[in-house]
Amino acid sequence: MKAVLLLSTRIVYSTMAFAELVLWQLPKPLPGCTHRVKYRLAYVVRETCVLRYDNEAGKGDHRHYAGKECAYRFSDPDKLIADFQTDITRWNHENRHT
Repeated sequence: MKAVLLLSTRIVYSTMAFAELVLWQLPKPLPGCTHRVKYRLAYVVRETCVLRYDNEAGKGDHRHYAGKECAYRFSDPDKLIADFQTDITRWNHENRHT
């Protein structure tokens, strides 16, 4: 089985902000992961990536938020996207005056 693209989309929030979501179903898990989904989700504001979820080979599931990298507990693609959207809402709230 080859990798199958599950989702590839860009969501425009404003003239200065967008999210890009890419998810693949893999034939086997990446090193550092127990599931077969490869993903990268990024929220970009004013040409700067302010939030990112990804699972690059060897690092496993993790997210980048507020300049810090921390582990992320992946369960399924729907939960991943919901958590990402929650963090976008949180980031927008925390940075609404900047």
